[in-house]
Amino acid sequence: MAERAVDDGVLLRVIDEGQLRWHDATRLWAWLELPGRGDNPLCAVRVLEDALVVKTVMQHWAPTAAWSRR
Repeated sequence: MAERAVDDGVLLRVIDEGQLRWHDATRLWAWLELPGRGDNPLCAVRVLEDALVVKTVMQHWAPTAAWSRR
């Protein structure tokens, strides 16, 4: 997160306000465009088990065209 200039507040906004795309019952992506950032959209890869785990935060992220075929 530090390498991408993402603090806890930014991460929580992505998680709380972002668009969601589920991979399966426990894994998903959340992404959000934030005003004033040149690396939009930001994406948090999440795993929902006994606790929420954020595996990584990505910049300049976009859903793939393959999703529209699912």
